[in-house]
Amino acid sequence: MTIVIITVVTLLAVAGMLTLARIVHGPSVLDRIVATDVLLAVIVATIAADAAYSRDATALPVLVVLSILGFTGAVSVARFTAGSRRDES
Repeated sequence: MTIVIITVVTLLAVAGMLTLARIVHGPSVLDRIVATDVLLAVIVATIAADAAYSRDATALPVLVVLSILGFTGAVSVARFTAGSRRDES
């Protein structure tokens, strides 16, 4: 069980660091926005892994709110990007 915990924590930490690197060094604003959405997914996965490990269900409302926030943000960015490209052509 300890090996699984170490593996999960390591993978989530590496994913978070790579995502932060993409946010800082992203070539475009859209890349940074997508990386922020991925970082939110990594945070949700981290909270879910902690809740599963500790067998504590009090974090579930936080997971639901963060998931809805991430979905809403992704849809808003997609609509904004599609709207701005429609205006250019």
